[in-house]
Amino acid sequence: MVILQLSLPISMDLQKNGSINGSARIRRKRSSKFHCTLPPRLFMSNSQQPQYPNLLFPSTNQSVAAILLEDGSQSKLYPLTKKISEGAIPIAANYRLVDAVVSNCINSNINRIYALTQFNSTSLNSHLSRAYTGQGLGKEGFVEVITAYQSLEDDDWFQGAADAVRRCLWLMEEYPVTEFLILPGHHLYKMDYQKIIEAHRNSRADMTIAALSAGREQDPNFGILSLNSENQVLEFRLKSDSEPITFVSVGFPPSSALLKCYSFWGSSLRKFTSEIQEESPVKCNDVAYREFSSMGIYVINRDIMVKLLREHFPKANDFASEVIPGAISLGMKVQAFLFDGYWEDMRSIEAFYLANMESTKKADMAFNFFDKKSPIYTLPRVLPPTHVTDAIIIDSVIGDGCILGRCKIKGTVVGMKTRIGDGAVIEDSVIMGSDIYQMEDIRRSGMDRKGLDIPIGIGEDTQIRKAIVDKNARIGRNVLIINKDSVREGNSEANGYMISEGIVVVLHSAVIPNGSII
Repeated sequence: MVILQLSLPISMDLQKNGSINGSARIRRKRSSKFHCTLPPRLFMSNSQQPQYPNLLFPSTNQSVAAILLEDGSQSKLYPLTKKISEGAIPIAANYRLVDAVVSNCINSNINRIYALTQFNSTSLNSHLSRAYTGQGLGKEGFVEVITAYQSLEDDDWFQGAADAVRRCLWLMEEYPVTEFLILPGHHLYKMDYQKIIEAHRNSRADMTIAALSAGREQDPNFGILSLNSENQVLEFRLKSDSEPITFVSVGFPPSSALLKCYSFWGSSLRKFTSEIQEESPVKCNDVAYREFSSMGIYVINRDIMVKLLREHFPKANDFASEVIPGAISLGMKVQAFLFDGYWEDMRSIEAFYLANMESTKKADMAFNFFDKKSPIYTLPRVLPPTHVTDAIIIDSVIGDGCILGRCKIKGTVVGMKTRIGDGAVIEDSVIMGSDIYQMEDIRRSGMDRKGLDIPIGIGEDTQIRKAIVDKNARIGRNVLIINKDSVREGNSEANGYMISEGIVVVLHSAVIPNGSII
């Protein structure tokens, strides 16, 4: 199976899903009237959404604003994040990781999206501002990129997700929304956000947390939720290096220890946690008591968000370790929404590699990039078709504008503008492509400086197996990238590569000389 992807504008009904153009964002004047109820009418939806909006609330595109959080300073995808943030990492030949999250918003009829970025954000900011503007987001829809900034009140950069949201509330309060939907910007999944919003409203919760359903592997980085039979969060546990941190709710008033210790949260976290547990030792006796892993996705009422970040915990930097436990301890109603679909939080190089390999399957894809009912949007590029010369391509995904010689490609993702020379064999790998075509430039200029005589791309008679080749890498002729010594972990950045979980990762713009063996 060969899949040639073309990132042309989506040609479906523009009134339903719309095409995404690369034009500059134009803010439209907000209507002076805001209606709290709407007459029954059809609105933009996918096949799994309700036919009519909930009449007790405005339609989702009016009442909910999404906040994409993308820091990446603690990323586990290094060295792929050496020069770009996690959300900007290419995936499945033509896309970026952030495209999946933004597309979920568009397909869920949420068209007011704020992206808060900071670490290595240049590429991500450019992609978002060029891809998601203009058409497809409605009259008042937008994707607004807000980068970390300094001001007279705050002379430091964003200190965490909660700090970033707090410092941008003045801008996000511009529109009269009723809820904020907080989303990590680099996870891969498909979710109908209208379902979690509906569940949040029906339960009259102050906050709702998306959680992985039973039987799924738990990721303690986002917290472990303990639920009763009505999916109310009774406990929140965030694992640390030494022991769990537990906060108990079940209707308890905030303990005096908690209120005292929140003023110096960071230094006294472990101390006041033990004090709370001594004062409130009650454990849930619900027979349906269950534990689930948080996905880091939150729906929070607008007024609750403002109170939590500005009044209750004005110094808190993180949602998972500070704001959410604080909300539970204050007696706020925190619900869970169970999600049973595919979800990948890209916790490792291996997870990213396997997610790419999923896109090459013929059937039973864990994540379907080719779903017409729930399309993945991205930046339309003006690139020529991929040129193939007697290549053998099996079960692979090929991006736009590639130049493939007489090579063999099997079970591989080949990104845009990739050049692969004659005789090359690429198997079970991820080739991210390049930003420019360079071969002809080298021939014309006769460049002979170190590395520049090797053009961007993969040289003749080179073999690559189970590897990730980052953008703009220059791999010479007769190179073997096969992890010949079966190394699990190895750092050879000086030579242009690393090995993570047995996968060779060739660094961005690395030069691998002719005849090299890795």
